[in-house]
Amino acid sequence: MSFTKDSKQKLTAIAAVVIVALLGLNAFLVYNKISQDRKIEAQKTELEEAEQLKVELEKEYYDALAQLEGMRGQAENLNALIDQQKEELTTQKEKIDRMIRQGRSSKNELASARKQISELKAQLDNYLVEINTLKEENMMLADANMQLTEDKRMLSDEVSKERTMNDELLTAKAALVSEKESLESEKSALSKKVNYASVIKLSEVEATGWKNKPNGKPKKKSYAKNVEYLKICFTTTPNEIADAGMEQFYIRIINPVGETLAVEDLGSGITTNVKTGEEIRFTKVKELDYNNEEMVACFHWQPNTPFSKGTYDVEVYNKGYLAGNGSVTLK
Repeated sequence: MSFTKDSKQKLTAIAAVVIVALLGLNAFLVYNKISQDRKIEAQKTELEEAEQLKVELEKEYYDALAQLEGMRGQAENLNALIDQQKEELTTQKEKIDRMIRQGRSSKNELASARKQISELKAQLDNYLVEINTLKEENMMLADANMQLTEDKRMLSDEVSKERTMNDELLTAKAALVSEKESLESEKSALSKKVNYASVIKLSEVEATGWKNKPNGKPKKKSYAKNVEYLKICFTTTPNEIADAGMEQFYIRIINPVGETLAVEDLGSGITTNVKTGEEIRFTKVKELDYNNEEMVACFHWQPNTPFSKGTYDVEVYNKGYLAGNGSVTLK
């Protein structure tokens, strides 16, 4: 079989086209293989970097936990802070873990994960500074507490000493008060004795009924219906213990029914019987300039009311003691 010139030329052209096409296909396959190899290599590198980051993260995390645990002590506030920081680190570590897993297909995410690991280290450093600061504060507080405890002990000793001294002073004061009360009691008793000894006794107390005559001259009367006033006279005895000077004598006139005659406008009032402590009414007060000698003093009781029949008792008090008494009977 013979080919013409044109046929040979056509076959040559077709062969050339096929060769060119095969060369192009081969070049494409070579280029595609190179691209795939590069992509696989990049992914392999990213996987290796992700694994390296994961290992680095695990190391940093557990080192951080170990350092935090090493900072534990007896202070509750310090341990509570460490537990809180461990929880925050665990949360941060889980976040970075997710970023690393996602970053296997992204360099940017891997870079972000590496940045987060650096921040985790910085966060740990901040935690350690915070813990050390708290430990120093706790130590200062412990020192202050020790000082306070010592001050409290010293203060307690001082208080104990003061209490002992106060007890001794109270005992001494109680003894002094008791002694004072005893002395005052003795003084009071002695004063009463001296006061009683200074009472001016009366040798005579005389009571009589009187009436003024039309000419103005008084006349003694024994019948109650004729009596206008009572005349009370008493005679003092010498008493060297009593001081010379003005003395008051409280006269008490008791009517037949046992009532004390008293009119406030005429000078009546109330005094105390020192011996009995009883308050008694008196009819009149008579003042006498006593000179330690026997003296006579008189006064009139004229209440401008009728007198009843019967016996009128008269009591005279000096310095609160009964100094003398007398009586008169009106018919």
